[in-house]
Amino acid sequence: PRLVRSSFSSRSEGAPNGRNRSSDLCLCRPQLGRTRASVTHAVVVIFLEFFAWGLLTTPMLSVLHETFPKHTFLLNGLVHGVKGFLSFLSAPLIGALSDAWGRKSFLLVTVFFTCAPIPFLKISPRLYFALIAVSGIFAVTFSIIFAYVADVTEERERSTAYGLVSATFAASLVTSPAIGAYLSARYGDSLVVLVATVIAVADIAFVFFLVPESLPDKMRLSSPGSPISWEQADPFASLRRVWKDPTVLLICVTVFLSYLPEAGQYSSFFLYLKQVIHFSSEAIAAFIAMVGILSIIAQTLFLSVLMRTIGKKNTVLLGLGFQLLQLSWYAFGSEPWMMWAAGTVAAMSSITFPAVSALVSHNASADQQGVVQGMITGIRGLCNGLGPALYGFIFFLFNVELDAVQLEPGGGEQNSQRSVIPGPPFLFGACAVILALIVAVFIPENHRLADAKNPTANGSAAHAQTGGALATPTSDAEDIEPLLQDSSM
Repeated sequence: PRLVRSSFSSRSEGAPNGRNRSSDLCLCRPQLGRTRASVTHAVVVIFLEFFAWGLLTTPMLSVLHETFPKHTFLLNGLVHGVKGFLSFLSAPLIGALSDAWGRKSFLLVTVFFTCAPIPFLKISPRLYFALIAVSGIFAVTFSIIFAYVADVTEERERSTAYGLVSATFAASLVTSPAIGAYLSARYGDSLVVLVATVIAVADIAFVFFLVPESLPDKMRLSSPGSPISWEQADPFASLRRVWKDPTVLLICVTVFLSYLPEAGQYSSFFLYLKQVIHFSSEAIAAFIAMVGILSIIAQTLFLSVLMRTIGKKNTVLLGLGFQLLQLSWYAFGSEPWMMWAAGTVAAMSSITFPAVSALVSHNASADQQGVVQGMITGIRGLCNGLGPALYGFIFFLFNVELDAVQLEPGGGEQNSQRSVIPGPPFLFGACAVILALIVAVFIPENHRLADAKNPTANGSAAHAQTGGALATPTSDAEDIEPLLQDSSM
């Protein structure tokens, strides 16, 4: 850690005109011979990965209910909860390693292990769900992708690029569930699984053969032979250290409170639509397509406009407001048309995470984007563990379970009599978002730690002057490094 710490100082000292060298590298990356690495590569990787998973929406819902006929919501939540918690444990290490050794190798690993469970949906359903849980160790593709995007874009373009990546995720789900539902109805689930497997293999091959490395050698924190300390791999180190900086604490609490209900909703909502609201497979596919198309519009058109007009922080607040409205509608809605109406609001709430990523990335140095995104992904990973398990438990607590719901038209009435609130977990999510809104109000738009404290390193002062990275103080040798610059994050 001392050697890494000294490397940060050497990067920031001796730069002309008060600018640090890492900022110069950030501005000059297009001339460093890495021009082939672009946002397009990141977009293709995300699209193929989630298109493959989108195809499995209809077959997976059927297999899930057949595999776990009793307490389906609860067991589904536990499977995704284990996956999310493992993602939380591994995210800091993978983020730090990508900063040290480059993005491509870890992008290949994350895509491979994330897609590995797909063919087992038909081979062995129980093994499929077990592999989904275990795959959480490497399910941090978005962390590496956002760091990849930060490597190849300048700061003024980064928020738009993040929105494009998030919109690509939505675009991958626009048509894939509908295609999967059609193929499943016409040719059976086996063909759907086969097509999804082929697309996953194509994604892995694309990363291996066509995706160039985005991180220049001069930007890497260490050589491939350098060891990674336990401090860097400790996922709880980030949770402990966020308390050292009020701004980082506010951002992380906002991410936690807003993504906790989103993670729980994502793990169970389509199952909820099918078995409780009685959506058909075609209606679910159409619902996903509608929300996906509107999300693309929100994250490509509205996001960039909002960033320029009202700023990053206010864009986050606006996204949280839409999320609160969406979850409240899901909680009290009992008719299909209510779900459709709430889905339009859900599309606008999708601007929250890219806005948060842009806000954090704005305050991080060029050679620490993987660390920063690894921190946020770690918080989201913790939510991916707690959210699904919590939603499954709340469904179980309020007796909203599939073994108590008949699949005939009258089944919905039987279930609605058991619960005053049709969707109790969504009401819990709305309360969490209210708290997130309150916390987010206190996040400063432009954080300048060097102005608030007394930095001792020239690099911190340079960061404060340029505004290109988060300037965080360093004290004695025993003190911690900047929260958004320490490789342990």
